[in-house]
Parts: sequence; structure tokens; C-alpha cells
Amino acid sequence: QLQLVESGGGLVQPGGSLRLSCSASGSKLDFYIIGWFRQAPGKEREGISCITTTRSTNYADSVKGRFIMSRDNRKNTVYLQMNSLKPEDTAVYYCAAIWNPRSPLCTMQLRYDQWGQGTQVTVSS
Repeated sequence: QLQLVESGGGLVQPGGSLRLSCSASGSKLDFYIIGWFRQAPGKEREGISCITTTRSTNYADSVKGRFIMSRDNRKNTVYLQMNSLKPEDTAVYYCAAIWNPRSPLCTMQLRYDQWGQGTQVTVSS
């Protein structure tokens, strides 16, 4: 059984940077598409990024040019580098996985079925 644990969240000033980690256990991530999602109080969950098994990435317009997703299969970990953070980036950030070893592309609309418990990111001065 795959388990995902997010880390790296915290309090940062506008314009600052954070790197989130999504560490997996129980299974290798080599054959999974991984997505990052976020949810702020009173708002629906928003898909922000995904990465395929071949490291093809996709980003929501709200974070494009500021966030970068990567994966390190040897460490069984995926990352979300967040730069130029804005107050509207404040949310609980989740990583999620779906087994898909063949797809050359990913979207945040896929039916991700394995989820972490989230890490809080607060952007405030």
C-alpha cells in the first residue's frame, strides 16, 4: 500500500520561496503520475501541478512560471519548488498519486486515488 507524506510547509513572506516534499513509502513511485493540489479555507481544492513517470510536467495558470515540480525516483520523493509566493498561495498543500506508467502527459483532472495528509503553507507579511 502506497503512503504519501508531505513536508516543507511553513510561514513565508510574500516574494519568498519554499520547497515542498512528497515522500512515498510502501511502493515505488516510478510508475505513478504525481499531482500537487491545494485547498484554502472556504474554497474548493485546486490542482496546481503534475508530473509523469518520464518527468513531463503540467502547471495550472495560477502557478505557471513560479512553481517547478520534479521527482527523484532513487529517493522515492517528488518536490514542488515554490518561488515568488503570494498571499493567495496560502493553503494546505497535498500530493496525490495515480498508477499510470504509460501516459506521456498528465493533467490535474485525473482520478488520483492515493493522497497525503497535507502541509500548511502560509504567505503573509
